[in-house]
Order: sequence, then C-alpha cells, then structure tokens
Amino acid sequence: MKTTRCLPRRFSGLRFLAMFLAGCQTGLTAQAQQLDTIGVTLLRTVVTNADGTGMRVAQPEAGYPSFEVNPANSSVQQPASPFTYLGTNGTANVFPNSLGTESGHADSVASYYYGLPGGVATNVAHVDNYDANDFYTGIIAAALPSDINDPVVNQSFIFGYVPGQVTVSQQQQLDSQFDNYAAQYDTLFVSGAGNGGPGSGTVAPPSTCYNGMSVGAYGYADSSVGPTEDNGRAKPDITAPAGATSFSTPQVSGAAAVLMQTGRRGDGGRGTNAAADMRTIKALLLNGAVKPADWTNNPPSPLDPRYGAGIVNVFNSYEQLAGGEHGYIATTSVPSGSAHPPNGATGTIGALSGWDFNTNTSGSSSDEINHYYFNVTNGLGNVPFAATATLVWNRQQGQTSINNLNLFLYNAANSNLVAGSTSLVDNVEHIFVPQLAPGRYDLQVWKAAGIPRVSIVSSSETYALAWEFSSTWLNVAPSGAHLVLTWPIYPDGFALASATNLVAPILWNTNYPAPVVTNRLNRVLVSATNTGQFFRLQPP
Repeated sequence: MKTTRCLPRRFSGLRFLAMFLAGCQTGLTAQAQQLDTIGVTLLRTVVTNADGTGMRVAQPEAGYPSFEVNPANSSVQQPASPFTYLGTNGTANVFPNSLGTESGHADSVASYYYGLPGGVATNVAHVDNYDANDFYTGIIAAALPSDINDPVVNQSFIFGYVPGQVTVSQQQQLDSQFDNYAAQYDTLFVSGAGNGGPGSGTVAPPSTCYNGMSVGAYGYADSSVGPTEDNGRAKPDITAPAGATSFSTPQVSGAAAVLMQTGRRGDGGRGTNAAADMRTIKALLLNGAVKPADWTNNPPSPLDPRYGAGIVNVFNSYEQLAGGEHGYIATTSVPSGSAHPPNGATGTIGALSGWDFNTNTSGSSSDEINHYYFNVTNGLGNVPFAATATLVWNRQQGQTSINNLNLFLYNAANSNLVAGSTSLVDNVEHIFVPQLAPGRYDLQVWKAAGIPRVSIVSSSETYALAWEFSSTWLNVAPSGAHLVLTWPIYPDGFALASATNLVAPILWNTNYPAPVVTNRLNRVLVSATNTGQFFRLQPP
C-alpha cells in the first residue's frame, strides 16, 4: 500500500492514504470485461458519442510529490493538451513539470476514468490533476472556496484507513466541508469507500459525505462496508468491479461524466440543466445499478451495507435519463404524521423508466406528498415487473442536518403499501421490489412537516427522483439445428444461464458468448443438441 502524509492544519495527526494495492492493476483484457459488466460496451453500441465529450473533470491524487498523470502512459493515451497540473507550487500545463512526478496510481486511476482504450469517459475535454493535500487545504477547506469548474471529481484517496484513525468529530467536519462545496457549486464528489473491510463501519471520509457518492469494489473482499460511524448512514452508495476501491471509483466517476454529457446535450429531454444536476446524476446512477443475487438492506436503511444500490450500469442509467423528465401528477397535504394513501388522481406518467427534478414544500404542521402515478403493464399478461425507485436530495450548504424526505410505493387500486424507504439519517431513499404484479401504482415523495430552524431545515426541498418498472423475458425459438435465445437489452446486467435439469442442487452454466444486439434485443445462438434444457437470465 502506497502512503503519503497529509498536513492539513486542522488534522495534523491524520494520514492521507492513496488506496493502491501492489499487483491489483487488472490489465486491458480485464478492463474490457469490466466495461461489459458496467454497461459501457452496450451503451456505445446503441448510443452515439456517449463518451464524456465536452466535460471537465478533476482527479486529485495523494502521494506528493508523486501525484501526476502521464498522458502518454500506455493505459492513458491521451494528448497532453487537456491536462492542468495543480499543486502547492503553482500550476503547469505540460508533462513532465516541476510541480511533482508521475504516479503509477494516478495513471491506473486515469486508465479507468478516461484512458484509452479501457476508460469510461474517453473523450473528456479537460482534466485538472491536483495534489490531493493541496486540493483539500487550498480549496475544500478554504475560508472562501473557489469554483474549480469541474462538475465531477474522482477521489481515489481517503483520510485514515481503519475505525479510530479519524474520530467521529473529524469525519463530521470533513463531511461538512465537502457537502458545503458540493451544494454551493453543484459538484459531484465520487470517492472510494476504502479498502478496510470486510468489517462493518469501515467506510472512510471523504466518501462519508452526504452529497457525494461512496464507491465500493464489487468482488473485492477488503472493500469497506457501511454504515458510517457518526449516525449509521448507508454508505457505500454503489459498487463497480475492481481489485481495489481506487479503481472501482473512477468507473463510477466516468459514468457520471457520461450521464452529465448526454443530459447537457438533451438526451434526457428539454430540462438539460435539471438532467445534468448532481442530484439527478446520483439518482440515475443508483437507480440503474444491478442488484447482486445476495443484495439486501436492513430497513429503514435504504441500501445494502456492502453494495449500496448495486453494481453501476451506465446503460441502465442512460435509458432512464432518456425516458425523460416527468413531473408529479398530484400533490396533497395531510396533518403531520397522518396516513397518506393514494388520492385517486386519474393522470398517469407514460414512461415506466424516467426521472424528475422537482421540489416538495411542507407546512409547519402538515406533511406534503407529491404523487407519481403509473399504469404498470406491457401487454404480457401477468408477467411480474421489477420496480426500482431512488430519491436524492442534498444536505444544504451550511447545515448540519437534512430535511426528512421519504419514498413510498402504494397499490392505487386498494391503497395497500407495497414498499417504503423511511431513513431518518440518509439523504437517499431507495425502493426495490423484484416481483411487482401489473397494476396501477402511486409512487410518493413525502416531506415531513415542521417549522424551519426548529424541526426541519427548510420548508421547501429540491430533489431528484429516478424510477424503473421493467419486466425481463427470455424467448427460446428453434432455428434449424440451433436454438435462438433473445431478450431485451434493457435492463442490462443479466447473464444467460442453462441447466440440464432442475433437481437440486442446480448447476447453472453461464459459459455463453456475448450476445449480438439486434433491434434492441440480445441474441444468442446455441446448438439444439446443447446439453442445457432449461434457460434463465440471472443477476451477478
């Protein structure tokens, strides 16, 4: 593990650790497989130029004086012109320079972030490569922090490494500094959860901040596990496949840059500012994540303490962005703490995958509910749906607490509550219902009553909401001496599996070639004499 010292005056006893494990660089073949897993390959197949074009991004790196990306590195292969290097002694626009030296860790992070050919956002317009210590002391912790104009910041570093190295009060101070900056400048900090697992409560700052995204490493046993030590918030938010969180983090950062780029150019509809807002991007990334087979949460915590919302899948998130922005159908007020069943509104949101960027305003003694109604059906009879919804809002600038928002899913026909996410400490609410019967449903964004500065932060709160109601089917048809298996490309993240029989223990074979995409269908051709007689689609 490569370490460097952090010398912020407020935290003179802490270490700034680059999360680098010798030997964990996976190589281009493994990176290509990871691009398949996180939906990048599929996105590039069906969407033109979804590659981070025009985006400015930042990459602070620990390890001074070794913190710089070498654009000519074989895993980066970017021109030198888009890079600015920023450290204690000034700035430079060339490499090498006198500010620092090349970092193997920085090159590896860059290769996953925007490098060629294995990066996610391969066509970013500019990279600000900071010495992490100077980035923290000179920008984040500054009395009057300046706008760096980089809407996505990848942070593959942590303060401390195991519980106890950072006290709860120090964590809270760090969280506030990053949250205030994020809220002021609409900056999405994507930070590694740390490699301090598998014990619980090992997620380290700055990934513990409310407004950022904390990233775990899927398939890596030492990836840090939530919840946060201060008040038990759900972190990490999401995972990506990698051998350490240093390298899962830039995959999510790259996905965020791609979604912002496509939102800005109008792929999400006319609300381009709303589509590119950090809250919308966070909601879409969490809602598009693929649930591993053992994903679970412990209500009222909204996320899995190991995987967060699941494994990032930028194609799924893009499809929800492209579903468009749709406002709520109705709003109601009820006395504080009262029941809030569906109100009988007849309007319907026509997109079963989509998003909204809106506000909810509660009264001093009344809860406020925004209702989103859906007719969940696709003409396939009683085929069940999987329902996923994610609500995101910020901890506001200068605040120590958050407004209390909840997310509910009701059956509109009988007013029965299907699912709810009701955390009192998180600024994320997340619902996942794997088997949802077709019908009419009311998805509710609820805000608690209260007088500002007494029991809530403000009467009005801006939020982002993303949703997906999907039914995945597999079709098997004979074709001469072969079987043709097809299924929809959306949602992505399922693997074709077969078994010779259904006698326990069932041994599922997933050794099939990558599907060919035709007319938004995955297509796999297998021999009719294949030993597999039973087929299914299975999650990771």
